[in-house]
Amino acid sequence: MSHTAIVTGGTRGIGAAISISLSEAGHHVAATYAGNDEAAQAFKAETGISVYKFDVADFDQCAKSVAQIETDLGQVGILVNNAGITRDGTLHRMNFEQWNAVLQTNLSSCYNMCRNVIEGMRERNFGRIVNIGSVNGQAGQYGQVNYAAAKSGIHGFTKALALEGAAKGITVNAIAPGYVDTDMVRRDGIDQADDPQAAEQAIVDYAPLKRISKPAEIAKAIAYLAGEDALFITGSALQIDGGSTAGH
Repeated sequence: MSHTAIVTGGTRGIGAAISISLSEAGHHVAATYAGNDEAAQAFKAETGISVYKFDVADFDQCAKSVAQIETDLGQVGILVNNAGITRDGTLHRMNFEQWNAVLQTNLSSCYNMCRNVIEGMRERNFGRIVNIGSVNGQAGQYGQVNYAAAKSGIHGFTKALALEGAAKGITVNAIAPGYVDTDMVRRDGIDQADDPQAAEQAIVDYAPLKRISKPAEIAKAIAYLAGEDALFITGSALQIDGGSTAGH
């Protein structure tokens, strides 16, 4: 069955792969983005997927944009909270702006978006919500107290909302990726190292499967959780990390 799906941060990286996967599954996809107009328009031209520009950290912008998406594409049945940023640094060097930007974009956005679709989902007795967490929200990561706190919050948010939504046919799950081969991981992580090649090799070596995940692998899992075969899965966090956390 076809639904209207919103994918936040849906025009690049993991989000682009999610948008494409859901579109290929027959859904009407709205891919949101925050700032890169050129990349968003190129994505729209290449895929035919509708794009919407707004700040997911701003509740009023989310409310206005969700209303516009429902006018354009129909009532929202699937929401993927994927938008995220990093502002890495150890706590003793982190300013409030770095802390707050990550918490607002990565965690508060989940409230902002869910709050603006949940009533419609409850009225229709159907909803699929998938939140993108992280293994770093489960195990922590040096230099990422803000990011780890936000992603850990997403996992708690997911479980609580799953309990609230179950009686109304709304499933809520999380994906906890490890390192994924995206521009953000390379730009903000690997390429910042003194030896980028060694940094990438260290990531590969840490995963028992000895490679970095591809965005499409994350997207396929989300398409499954949003589909008809995942009716009895809710409140779960699926780790897709090549076994990196298996021994921890």
